[in-house]
Amino acid sequence: MAKEKAEKKTKRPTAGKRRIQDEKKKASNKVLKSKLRSATRKFEEDLTSKNLEDAKLKLQEVCSLVDKGVKKGIMKTNRAARVKSRLSARVKAS
Repeated sequence: MAKEKAEKKTKRPTAGKRRIQDEKKKASNKVLKSKLRSATRKFEEDLTSKNLEDAKLKLQEVCSLVDKGVKKGIMKTNRAARVKSRLSARVKAS
C-alpha cells in the first residue's frame, strides 16, 4: 500500500496547456515591453539633443505603444496616463 502512494502524481493536461499559454503570453509581453523601452530611450535621446520635431514624433510612437500595452493588459491605465503625461510635459518644457 505504501508503495502505491509513493508514485508521483502526474500533472493534469489543463495545467500543461496553461503552462504553454503562459509561455506564449510571456514571450509576446516581453517583445512589447522591449519595444516600449527602446522607443522611450530614442525619445530621451532626441530630447537631450534638442531635436524637438523628432522628439514629438517619437512621443507619438511611445504613446501608441503604451496604449497597446494597456489594451493587452501589460500596463494599467493609470500608469499609462502617468507615463504619457510626464513625457509630454518634458516635450513642452524643452
